Amino acid sequence: MISKMRGLKRKLAACADEEERLYKQVDARARHLRELGSMQTVDDVKYQEWSRRRLDRLLVDYLLRHGYSKSAKEMADKKNMRELVDIETFESMNKIRKSLEDGSVTEALAWCNENKKELRKMDSNLEFMLRYQQYIELVRSQQTPKLVEAISHAKKHLIPHRDTYPHEVNRAAGLLAFPPDRVAAALSSFSSSSTSSHSSSSVSCREYEKLGNLYSPSRWGTLASLFVEAHNNLLGLPSSPLLHIALSSGLSALKTPACHSSSSSSSSSKNGSSGQEKTTSHGGSSVCPVCSTELNELARAVPYAHHSKSHVEHDLVLLPNGRVYGRERLVEYAAKSGLPATVVKDLVTGDMYPQELLKKVFIT
Repeated sequence: MISKMRGLKRKLAACADEEERLYKQVDARARHLRELGSMQTVDDVKYQEWSRRRLDRLLVDYLLRHGYSKSAKEMADKKNMRELVDIETFESMNKIRKSLEDGSVTEALAWCNENKKELRKMDSNLEFMLRYQQYIELVRSQQTPKLVEAISHAKKHLIPHRDTYPHEVNRAAGLLAFPPDRVAAALSSFSSSSTSSHSSSSVSCREYEKLGNLYSPSRWGTLASLFVEAHNNLLGLPSSPLLHIALSSGLSALKTPACHSSSSSSSSSKNGSSGQEKTTSHGGSSVCPVCSTELNELARAVPYAHHSKSHVEHDLVLLPNGRVYGRERLVEYAAKSGLPATVVKDLVTGDMYPQELLKKVFIT
């Protein structure tokens, strides 16, 4: 009784520590969002700092999802943002994924056991496929004790699910009659035979291919991907890295048909080789990220932005360098920069010009 109580105490202490860690994470993330709410405009210097911190979070998330835990932890520690990223969650996920890729289902089955109720509500087939792989490995050995164990394993873990997974259960029974060497020999003979084979042979070939796929080592990679999918669905995590989501949405918001026109592409390639800034047909310099050499090809498959209405400033003026801005915005930016009332400053390049050099722009 005392030993059981001590064991319970250890479990409760671990749960309390985990709960405290989660509370700290929630508090830090809420504080991070409150900082954004306190800013009045994106021109605020604090927003630039906040935006950079958000980008650091996206980079750490990307590193964690791709298994670079050491680099992710070093970056999180350097930026003092451990409570803003899910290091422990992804480390645990990567550990189980790595074990599956190495050919072991032990840790993945333990995880399934811990989350059995949630996985059942999700109608996840992860546990069944792990048990299925256990059966395949037992049959693969072709040792009598292992084959007996495989039959017992199938009766306990596979046959009860034959209504849900009928094809998988039927093929599991077929594996007992078709060991891996026989399947490999049959596939080899089919591949070396002439194309004018009988239709019955073609059917047999397809069946042998299905059995061969069950013995394929690539199934471990499929199981690892299946586990990651179930893990992310269980925790409500997006399947793609947050960096991909932010980048694709940002590129889509800025993308227009002109970004991938033939003239734009040729201009981009020329400027990419010369190292000079790309110029538009009107003589101005393009600052569109989608048109840049680095992102143009990456954004090619991204959908165009949906702009049902045009938003054009009513007081457009042309600077001597060919750039066009609203006069009110230029005056406001110059005032924030501490410039005289007769001088304006280019929002992008920082060039300064007297207001008398500005030319009114009319849209036709």
